[in-house]
Amino acid sequence: MMNRRHLLKVSLMLPLAFFTANATQAAEKPYKTDIKTLAIVSHPYPERSVMTKGLQQAAESVDGVTVRNLETLYGFDTRAIDASIERELTRQHHRIVFMFPTHWFNITPMMKAYLNDVWGNVGPGLWQGKEMLLVTTAAGGRSTYGNSGRIGFELAEVFAPMKASALHAGMTYLTPLAFQAISSSELPKYQAQLIERLKR
Repeated sequence: MMNRRHLLKVSLMLPLAFFTANATQAAEKPYKTDIKTLAIVSHPYPERSVMTKGLQQAAESVDGVTVRNLETLYGFDTRAIDASIERELTRQHHRIVFMFPTHWFNITPMMKAYLNDVWGNVGPGLWQGKEMLLVTTAAGGRSTYGNSGRIGFELAEVFAPMKASALHAGMTYLTPLAFQAISSSELPKYQAQLIERLKR
């Protein structure tokens, strides 16, 4: 059984431990943004994720960025998303980043469910004046994307519905960060580009 002296010593050490832990955590984030940023991350096959996981880690290295990985939080249950929590987080941030692999020329199923639940029954006021940035990856290169590609659209143009959603909600739609013909050896370069965008 602890005596009073030991309890007093422990109680005095707790704030110091808390401060030290927070200082260490802050030191682990070498980059900073002045724009409070909410990153919504999704990958339909997390166990195979290399690029999205790497880009999420880059986002987590920036102080001022809050990362929400939908599959980590809610699994694959499209009905499990807690819209009230997600809306409150939206209110607290000025820039919303959607980070995902291009999934059949679209966003992922969980991200679509997120938009349905979090955006679905709320007017544009929640997003008015905020920024939207898409960060996406695709295996296809010039043979798929661009004027001479099979689909005739640039990768960033595939997400016109997201741009329409942003404009409808009164958001500023930022030029997407779209990586195509991705290669794992290029991941550090992609991460550096994302960090630079987030620091602005």
